[in-house]
Amino acid sequence: MDIAIQAEGLQKRYKETDALGGVDLSVRSGSVLGLLGPNGAGKTTTVRMLATLLQPDGGRATVAGYDVVKQPREVRRRIGLAGQYAAVDELLTGRENLVLVGKLLHLGRRGAAARAAALLERFDLVDAADRPVKTYSGGMRRRLDLASCLVSEPEVLFLDEPTTGLDPASRITLWQTVRKLVDDGVTVLLTTQYLEEADFLADQIVVIDAGKVIAEGAPNELKLKVGLERLEVRVGPADVAAAAGVLARVAVDAPSVDQTRGIIALQLQDGMGGIADAAVVLRDAGVAIVDFAVRRPTLDDVFLNLVGPRGDG
Repeated sequence: MDIAIQAEGLQKRYKETDALGGVDLSVRSGSVLGLLGPNGAGKTTTVRMLATLLQPDGGRATVAGYDVVKQPREVRRRIGLAGQYAAVDELLTGRENLVLVGKLLHLGRRGAAARAAALLERFDLVDAADRPVKTYSGGMRRRLDLASCLVSEPEVLFLDEPTTGLDPASRITLWQTVRKLVDDGVTVLLTTQYLEEADFLADQIVVIDAGKVIAEGAPNELKLKVGLERLEVRVGPADVAAAAGVLARVAVDAPSVDQTRGIIALQLQDGMGGIADAAVVLRDAGVAIVDFAVRRPTLDDVFLNLVGPRGDG
């Protein structure tokens, strides 16, 4: 398959600090790569180098087939970049913002107007097109910002925490918009602090910490590395010990017990058969079940397993 983004041994150093210590990335055309990591891991530094805004101190990278150091102008012609905050002029209308970008890209008056009209339609902003952006909601501003990145019809789109500060409904709307772009052939590199966002959007995930890649793979592959499905059973306080005892018979290893919440968690020996076995042993022991659920590993589990809890997020 064609590779839209290729990075080998990317390095960046600030005085005595290694912001990136040799990062490798490979992103297929028409796919989404989710770049995850704790604050300060090097995610934004990576994006800035791939977008030609920052010179690497080592390694090499190509975007849309062009070297980011030797051919930065060619790279810029083929990319779009949306940062953490909407880069739109609040005093202009939505339409004026898009037309201005079109004119700066030398589309001409008619070409810029036509492109703006098409993007306003695509991003469901027609009704608000001629209102000042200062009257827009946060979600509308983010959609307009994303639209402005697409005026040049880029092959590759960099999204650096694009939904920061948005409410859940606006976030989901933006996710759906990004998926449509990918369906149309756009390649996306996404950094995010929302793990469910990466789970929804990303075809591949790379986790970096302290400037180094510590894990990579498809979301489901990374989840399987954490462990298989686990059964969580909640019982009354008086039944915790009895429930843990009988559930140990059908568990792969010793169940974990949360005495305070009355929850016993265990990995089952035999998938669906194990679920039935667990229900039978609890019934035979006379344990009253408050809740009984199968829990699959999430990207939160993957993240915590890889980097551990961080007090600063």
